Amino acid sequence: MISSLFSSTINHLLAREPWAREKLAAHAGKVACLDAGIVAVCVKAAPDGMLEPASAEESVNVTIRAKPADLPLIAQNRERAFSYVRVEGDADFANTISQLSQSLKWEAEEDLSRLFGDIAAMRIVSGARATVNAAKSTQQKFAENLAEYFLEENPMLVRPHAVNDFAGEVARLRDDVERLGKRIEKLEGRG
Repeated sequence: MISSLFSSTINHLLAREPWAREKLAAHAGKVACLDAGIVAVCVKAAPDGMLEPASAEESVNVTIRAKPADLPLIAQNRERAFSYVRVEGDADFANTISQLSQSLKWEAEEDLSRLFGDIAAMRIVSGARATVNAAKSTQQKFAENLAEYFLEENPMLVRPHAVNDFAGEVARLRDDVERLGKRIEKLEGRG
């Protein structure tokens, strides 16, 4: 079920990109398993460069494992997605999957224009972008305000320069104590 949904979604993106289908067709018959710990999706490259769900009996050529905690990071930064995963198996097939994961993009405006028309699609997408940008801005402002509260109002955090100043003062005090100890030793040696 999940493999079918996944392959249908990726095939929707592949349908618009002949170069991507060509790259994937070079690996026809190979099976890739994307294992996120909580769920695993196994798909097979078809001769036409599309994906199809793999059966449980088929041997897996490459397994791409991701920790569930890393999934938001992978979704947020697709260019670095493969730096968060562990790859086992066919390196060439994994490299093709990596290239496709970085390059395939969903053109929401194009898909929505078929349903609602060009102008409505453009407005829906720009409204969604504005909402996402507002949410990011709000999240950043909240984080800044929270940090300021914990630094200034209810000091539970310390600014890096304050830590460095304190460390410098401790080092100076240590040196002074050592010098004082040596002076005391000298004075005791004279007496």
